[in-house]
Amino acid sequence: MIDLAQLRREPDAVKAALARRGVSTSTMDEILELDREHRRLLQEAEALRAQVNELSRQVGEARRDKNPSHADELAATSRALGDLEREAREATDVTATLLREKLLMIPNLPAPDVPDGLDENDNVEMRRWWVGMDQGAGLPTYEAHQRVAHWDIGAELGILDLEAGAKLAGSMFPLYRGAGARLLRALGFFALDRHMGDYEEIRPPSFALTETMMSTGHLPKSADDMYAIERDGLWAIPTAEVPLTSMNRGEILDEARLPIRMTAQTACFRREAGAAGRDTRGLLRVHEFDKVELFAYCTPEQAEAAHADILARAEGLLQALGLTYRVLILCTGDLGTSSARTLDLEVFSPGVDRWLEVSSVSWFGDFQARRANVRYRTADGSTALVHTVNGSALAWARIWAALVETYRQSDGSVALPEVLAPYLGGQTTIPTRLR
Repeated sequence: MIDLAQLRREPDAVKAALARRGVSTSTMDEILELDREHRRLLQEAEALRAQVNELSRQVGEARRDKNPSHADELAATSRALGDLEREAREATDVTATLLREKLLMIPNLPAPDVPDGLDENDNVEMRRWWVGMDQGAGLPTYEAHQRVAHWDIGAELGILDLEAGAKLAGSMFPLYRGAGARLLRALGFFALDRHMGDYEEIRPPSFALTETMMSTGHLPKSADDMYAIERDGLWAIPTAEVPLTSMNRGEILDEARLPIRMTAQTACFRREAGAAGRDTRGLLRVHEFDKVELFAYCTPEQAEAAHADILARAEGLLQALGLTYRVLILCTGDLGTSSARTLDLEVFSPGVDRWLEVSSVSWFGDFQARRANVRYRTADGSTALVHTVNGSALAWARIWAALVETYRQSDGSVALPEVLAPYLGGQTTIPTRLR
């Protein structure tokens, strides 16, 4: 949630920043007016309460002075003012609720270095990496046997069964078999081991309360893209960012503990409500996928280094896997609701001839912490909101696709990177099936 005090203090600057994200000035003017009305009603209710308290004191004095008629008169006035106070409190609560509802729909202010733009087409490429680039080699070339889509490779090798997944759960729920399932498991172990020691591993629930989803900004704005379990008041998590952000919800942390770094591998569930008919073949866009997430609570001064660390770790995994990738900074029109700045990592998948997003590394400022009420106590005893940073390291469905396409051999087998050998029992080749 944006800082309401900053909006009051710097209305023009906040309006200008949010206009870059498509938020109209009139919307912010409505919020400012609601805020003024809420504060007016609150002051009115408090003034009435003060009068009631004073009359109660006078009633007591009148009774002690054995002046019952005057005491009764004062008590009647007190009751009337009490009714007015209750009405003012009710009006205050209604206005506060409406103000909060509107604020919950407002996105974060974009960082100054975020490029302006309408959608993903306006994202700016920052750099690329590929095997051999340090030796001056050009962009990698791919042979015809690598230009086969992963869904065809998976079916041919018996490691990806999309039909069985659809039979069990419907379309866009993939089912991995044999070496395909083992590869998925190996990728998670590989990544978690790389983060061990620096990030505390967490195994959170796969479901979250509404309050937990609200803390990250996924609700209420993105409700249509989430799986709701209405009977139990729960939501299937779209990312481990959701539970990790709320790990210390409502708490005050010691500044000396920051940054607090956590990692988790979870299943992620997304309805992909706006993706009907778009990129739905194979593993390009699925309703359920596994992902390792990195997350940090930090001070504002630590945020840049925390963001850089997560980005470096995600890039390090891609380099270790030998996958060609590029780094993009997202424009204002493609930025997530809660993010102030996001860098995406996209791998090149030769079988589908496309760049596939496999990681988003985001800095949220104190936007999420304000929703979750996560603060820290400074050395001088004051409190401040933490900053939150998170990123995927990595999302495995598309990595799986890029690996089997990139490392497909001319005989149809797949020779996986040696870094995965310890997690595959030393066997890095997925052989062709006997015919």
